[in-house]
Amino acid sequence: MSAETRDLLEGFDTTIHAPNRLRICALLDTAGEAEFGLVQEQLDVSASVLSKHVTVLMDAGYVGQRKAVRDTRQRVWLRLTPEGRDAYQGHIAALRAIVGPSDPAL
Repeated sequence: MSAETRDLLEGFDTTIHAPNRLRICALLDTAGEAEFGLVQEQLDVSASVLSKHVTVLMDAGYVGQRKAVRDTRQRVWLRLTPEGRDAYQGHIAALRAIVGPSDPAL
């Protein structure tokens, strides 16, 4: 394994790697901010499952939340923190290093 590959693999993040957490990070990286219910709908998981994964990401400092009242109901919006965005991008780079370069001839 080259030193460059080892450096990229250092970005592999087991906190993010769990499938639902990876999907949460991918969605928030693209959207910037998303309402909890929308994330739940996109991932097709229960509120309790999403809440559990969001809590893990928040405890790691990767996801932040904003609460506000909309339509007389409390709503929660989720976003990646700068640390979360860096960790997500590092994890994606590590996954690409593991998979290796793609061969367009295949």
